[in-house]
Formats: sequence, structure tokens, C-alpha cells
Amino acid sequence: MGVLSVTLDEWTDDEIDAMVEVGGNSYANAIYEAFLPQGCSKPNPDSSHEERASFIRSKYELQEFLKPSLRIVSSKSSFQSCDSGKVSCSGSDSFKSSAGMIEFIGILKVKVIKGTNLAIRDMLSSDPYVVLTIGQQRAQTAVIKSNLNPIWNEELKLSVPREYGPLQLQVFDHDMLSADDIMGEAEVDLQPMITAAMAFGDPDLLADMPIGKWLKSHDNALLKDSTINIVDGKIKQEVSLKLQNVESGEIDLELEWIPLNQ
Repeated sequence: MGVLSVTLDEWTDDEIDAMVEVGGNSYANAIYEAFLPQGCSKPNPDSSHEERASFIRSKYELQEFLKPSLRIVSSKSSFQSCDSGKVSCSGSDSFKSSAGMIEFIGILKVKVIKGTNLAIRDMLSSDPYVVLTIGQQRAQTAVIKSNLNPIWNEELKLSVPREYGPLQLQVFDHDMLSADDIMGEAEVDLQPMITAAMAFGDPDLLADMPIGKWLKSHDNALLKDSTINIVDGKIKQEVSLKLQNVESGEIDLELEWIPLNQ
């Protein structure tokens, strides 16, 4: 009998804690195998290496068994049918958007709380405002005059499409006589919040508790790990961002997720 040799990834303590907080492997399977079609079974101990690899690719890379509203896949991706011994399965036509229409899955409330140590773009200060973008939607805060540490406490709302990407954030300096100058930008990954919300269901039925976490890494703009919580029946997440492509600046946000099926 042959032995398959593998090299396991090393997990940090923070990554292990985050996995435990969202319920471990059972909750991950509840999300990534929620729509496992009839006739497509999970590999068993006697399954071949090819069958295991095909299932793993379908589950995680192609996201074929996720609820369609959570998938982040290219529009060119195609799903194979469950025949000829293949594991991957076609998605239900009932979840496909009509041509020319955008299907939304929820509302994202973003409270832009404050900025800290923002960049100077005028003589001694700046007149900052924040712009948020998801797809073709755009929302912005009020302009605060001559302030590098502005406090907005302003709530903006954006609809989230089924095929969503990150929330784009930009800070600008308002100018009267010329184009507004950019003062930095950042992205917010929405998948941890939306995935956690889908895994735990109706927050009105649950006590206050953490349900997920977006971890700080060199690939994102987080200043610290961002925990997703149920608070008074609402799904919320506090996010502190270091602005990118600028000499200085931080932005604090509070997100709230409202699924349209709630």
C-alpha cells in the first residue's frame, strides 16, 4: 500500500482561536456543504485520490455547494453535472439572475465613525470626506472642513449584490477650485461577516456573542483583528483601517449586515 506524504500548513494561535469562535469544522461544513446536491456524496475512506481532489476543488475553489448568494466566482465559471462519476454538480437555475438584472442579497449599513491623523492636502490641513463603493453603487459622507481628525458618526447604506466583492473606501480632500485630492484608500472584505451571518441564522433568536472574525494580515488594511458579533439581535462588526497609498491616516467604521430574507 502506498503512503501519500503531505506537508501541513502551520496555523497561528489567532487563526486557531478564530476557527473555534465560528464553531470549528462543523460550522464550516454547514456553510460549504449547505447545497450538496442529491446524488453527490462526500468521499469516503475508500475513495481515490482523484475523487477526493475533485470534491475539495468543487467545495472550496468553485464553491459549488455554497448557498448561491455567498459565492464569489467568475461569471465564466461553469458547473459540471453529477454524472460519469464526477463529484461536482450543477447549480439550480432558480438562483440565476435574469439577464440585465442585479439580484441583491442584503443591505450593508456602514457607520463612518472617525478619521485619525489624515494627510494634509491644503496649506495646513484638509477638508476630508469618505466615499464608499460596492459595484456601481456609491455613497459618501459630509465634508468636514479643516480637520485631520474628523468625527463623522454618519451612517451610509449600500445594497449588496449576490456576486459581491470588497467594500471600497476612499478618503478625499474637498477643493472648491480644482479636482478633489485623494487622501488614501482601503478595502473591507465582506465575506467573513456575510458567511458568519448565514451560518448562524436569525440573530433575533440568539444571545449576544461573537460569531466570526476577520484577521489582520499583510494582505489587508486592518489595524487589528475585526470581530463579528451579534449585538441586540443585530449582526455588527467594528473595523479599524490603515489607509493605503498615502503617508498617514486611519478610519474607524461600524458595519451592520441586514439580509433581505430576514
